[in-house]
This record gives sequence, C-alpha cells and structure tokens, in this order.
Amino acid sequence: MTEDRDPAHNAEDTDTQTITYSTSPEPRPEWARSAWLDPAPAPDTAPQTEHAPASGASPYATAPGIQPASVPTSPVTATRPRGGPGFGQVIAAAALSALLASGGTVLVLQGTGALDQQGTGSQQAPVSPSRGPIPIENQSSVVNAAANVSPAVVRIFVEGVSTDVFGGTIPETGVGSGIIYDSAGWILTNRHVVQAQDGSTASRMTVELKDGRELQGTVYGIDTLTDLAIVKVEGSGLPTAPIGRSADIRVGQLAIAIGSPLGTYTSTVTTGIVSATGRSIQIDARTRLSNLIQTDAAINPGNSGGPLLDAAGSVIGINTAVERDSTGIGFAIPIDIARPIMQQALAGEPLARPFLGIRYVAVDAKVKSEERLSVDHGALIGPSTDTDGSSVPAVTPSSPAEAAGLEDGDVILSIEGQAIDAEHPLDAVLTSFAPGQSVSMTVLRGKDEIEVMVTLGTRPEGL
Repeated sequence: MTEDRDPAHNAEDTDTQTITYSTSPEPRPEWARSAWLDPAPAPDTAPQTEHAPASGASPYATAPGIQPASVPTSPVTATRPRGGPGFGQVIAAAALSALLASGGTVLVLQGTGALDQQGTGSQQAPVSPSRGPIPIENQSSVVNAAANVSPAVVRIFVEGVSTDVFGGTIPETGVGSGIIYDSAGWILTNRHVVQAQDGSTASRMTVELKDGRELQGTVYGIDTLTDLAIVKVEGSGLPTAPIGRSADIRVGQLAIAIGSPLGTYTSTVTTGIVSATGRSIQIDARTRLSNLIQTDAAINPGNSGGPLLDAAGSVIGINTAVERDSTGIGFAIPIDIARPIMQQALAGEPLARPFLGIRYVAVDAKVKSEERLSVDHGALIGPSTDTDGSSVPAVTPSSPAEAAGLEDGDVILSIEGQAIDAEHPLDAVLTSFAPGQSVSMTVLRGKDEIEVMVTLGTRPEGL
C-alpha cells in the first residue's frame, strides 16, 4: 500500500396460542369492545370464520347488519328443594368458591411466570422509564432521516466528451447523486460522477433538487486523493444535510443510503448496517479505493455521490462503489476524509491534499512476524512494484519524507500523538492535516524510537 497511490477512486406473524381457563366464553359486552380491535361477533346462526375483507371494504370496519349477540332477558326461576340450604347460603357458597378458585389460578400463574410475560397482542403495555430509552435504530429513525435529508440530496446530470484510442471524441452523458452541505450551493459528490473515463471534466452539468428546481452547476474542484469532487450552483437558502463524524461509527449500527439508483428512482431510501470499516477494493489496474465503509444498504449505479447516514440522520459517508458480482456489498468514503476539501471550498481555496512521499505497508501481526518487528502496528516504509512491474523506491526523491530524513525500513508509529493502526491508517490520518503544515512523527528505526518533524507538501495530481 502506498500513501502516494490514490486510495479512493473516483412479525413474521407469530400465531399466539391462547390458553383458556374457563368454560365456553360469553360474547364480550358492547361497552368493553374496541371498535378497531374487537369486531362485533356474528349471529349464532352460522359459525364464525376469519376471511379477508371484501374488495373495497375497510379491514377495520365491522360488516353491515351484524349486531352484538343478544343476552337472554327472560327471568330464571330457581326452585328451592326441601331440606336443602337457603338461597342466601347458595349465593355465599358460590362466591366463596369463585374467590378460592381465582386465588388458586393467580398462584398457579405466578408460579409459572405467566403474569410476568408481556402480551403478544396488537396492544402493548407502556414501557417503564426504568427500562431506559428506546433504541434510536428503529423505524422512526429512518423516517425522520429521510424526511430531513432527502431535500438536500440532488440528482446530477452531466454532459461531456472523452477521447478514444484513435484521438477522436466520444459524447458522454451520465447521472449521479450529490449532497448539499452548505446553503449557498456547495455540493459534495463523486469524482467519477463529474469526470469522463479519460479524466476530462464534464462540460455541462444540471443539478436537480427534490422539489423539481433545476440549477446549472460547475465543478469547483477535483480531489487529488479520493473519489470526491465539489460542485457549485448559484443559490441561497438551499436545504442542507447535517454532517456527522465517521470516526464515531461502529460496525453493526444502522446505515441509511439516499440517492437516485439507475438515475431514475429519485430520492430512494435504502437501509442496512455498517458491515465493516477500513475496507479496500481494486477498481481497475490503476485505481484502488481504501479506508472505505462497507454497508449492505442497497447501492446501485446512480447512487454514486449520495449520502450514507447514521440513525440520527447525519452524513457519515459518500456512497461511491459496489463490489462486482456481489449482492449487498457497497462502499462509502468516510465523511471525515471529505471534510478538509469541503472546508477548503467554503474558504475559496483550491482543493489540495497533503503529500509525504513514501511507499509503505500497514503493520499487523503477520507483517510483524515476517519482518521481525517489535511492534504490531504502524506503517512500514519500503519499496513497491508499480502496475507495469517496475520497482518504485520507498522514499520519493525530493519529497517531504526525504527532506525529513525518513528511510527505508522505518516504521511510522504516530503522527501528532495519533497512533497509526488498523482503525487509524496512515493515509487517513494525514488527511486531517493541510499542505505546508509541519507535523511530529514518532518513528521506530531499528530498536529505537525517534521523533521526526516533517513539513507536508502538496499532493501532485495524477498520483
């Protein structure tokens, strides 16, 4: 891996069994019936069966003409046998028997724990505050995120030309997505959305908002490090999306993608989880994407440049690619990597990335064993092989690394106190610094740790 290579391109319905502890149930009285949960019982003239409502009928309405079951009103005559107990004694005995029976039933239910279980019906008991807050990863989070962020998600139509192998020009058109991050018309999208295959920038661009407005856009700048670009449209008071922090995400948390898959289905919302972080994939022979968020939220062509959100509706990534020949494997560029160029654009500065000028591999347990290192993290500086098979030196001549005295075999352990490890790879940490800034690096050279000051350069285009 190399800091100089582009690391980023462009209910089930569960049948509830009811246990009955009494004889055949009586019809529920009218005052106790819920109009939408307990439809009136059918007459006794035909057995009651469950059917789907007729076409056009509301599933919550009772069928016309059905009345509650009638209660007999004719008097009941009790005959007092000779020598038997009095009527009052009979009533007292019956009441005592019922009381004892109900008490026994309660004891049995308490013993089995049945009274401690929540019901499985359509009505649920209120949640006690002592049980803690309801988790944010639920349906309402997706609904709220979609409602709040969708107005800031745009569809980008591009027109341009590319050059074929014979030097001729080929018209090209494309559709992608983007996210408005500043109300003055600043839009973050993918580089491959606004560039043709030969690297030329789109000559014409139309940005369509969710409300149907169409604005002419221009490419403010192309990121030299990642598959990102900044687009500008003229406007004010435009809807914006809240920008979050990708450093705070956790594997398994809710992920929400919004975009225009296939360029047709605008404002499409899909959900999944953050499947992994720190992923790398090879796009083609020259382009490798690194430090990506992997998600199983559905991402398709046309989603490129659209936002990946967390449960709070904050942007944590920019959707950029899908794994070929896969189902449910998509990738997004962490928003923390995009933040520096977003700020540069707002400040009116050209988009630029810091440059160190080394080739390296990330140190893990395997590299530690193979290279007989004393550490299991960091970035090991070493030569590499280019795509054409030629050898590339570990330290680029006339680079900031060479000026600082970094050598082949050095291991960069930290930058400004931030450890370099699997969660914080070197190229990702470098993006938080600006070109021209001097940073302190802790370096392992042999068995000794030394401090090296490096003044970062500006990353050349085309690397």
